[in-house]
Amino acid sequence: MRRGRISYVRTGLKALLVLVFLPYVLIFFYAIDGVRPVSTLMIRDFVLLRGYDRQWVPFEDIAPVLVQSVMMSEDGQFCAHDGVDWVQMNDVIGSALDGSPSRGASTIPMQTVKNLFLWNGRSFVRKALELPLAIVADFVWTKRRTMEIYLNIAEWGPGIYGIEAAAQHHFGVSAAKLSRRQAALLAVSLPNPIARKPAKPGRGLSGLSRIVERRAQGSGPYIKCVF
Repeated sequence: MRRGRISYVRTGLKALLVLVFLPYVLIFFYAIDGVRPVSTLMIRDFVLLRGYDRQWVPFEDIAPVLVQSVMMSEDGQFCAHDGVDWVQMNDVIGSALDGSPSRGASTIPMQTVKNLFLWNGRSFVRKALELPLAIVADFVWTKRRTMEIYLNIAEWGPGIYGIEAAAQHHFGVSAAKLSRRQAALLAVSLPNPIARKPAKPGRGLSGLSRIVERRAQGSGPYIKCVF
């Protein structure tokens, strides 16, 4: 009986090690051009027979104004950090220790590996797994490849994944034809894609999109790593 329990424990530990290290193997695999990763949310929708819409589009077929808007909205230091914005991360940790309300410090690489390998929701366990994955991904992938993967797996509504499906669903155009205004609206909807409607923005969303639109227009020095 005792040997049987030890065997189960060993099997469980081996399975856990595989789950922990498999994402690192996949990071190297996903560095290959032509590979089209899927997110954990897509896998969930497929398993639950919900279906989803995702049409992969190469980076060069995405309107530059969309890339600029997403960077200025989600991660203005994308070209400068190593996957983690340590300045913002330290601020968040300090706020948490002080008992102050915390704000997000997720970079685009962090959001990308979370979408690919982890789960939604806030927890220290997920964050502890997310940080090293983001650093490795940023080291292995080019900034351009990171952005390409992120924009093709990001959720933009129930069952709507990737910028091509989002552009067609919300505005009836391809990702290549998005206007600056449409790009800004899509960018500011990313933090809450279920509740925020880019095609029917409220006053708050419209105000945020105007700020991002202005930032995108002056984003030249911040986006050199992808253009």
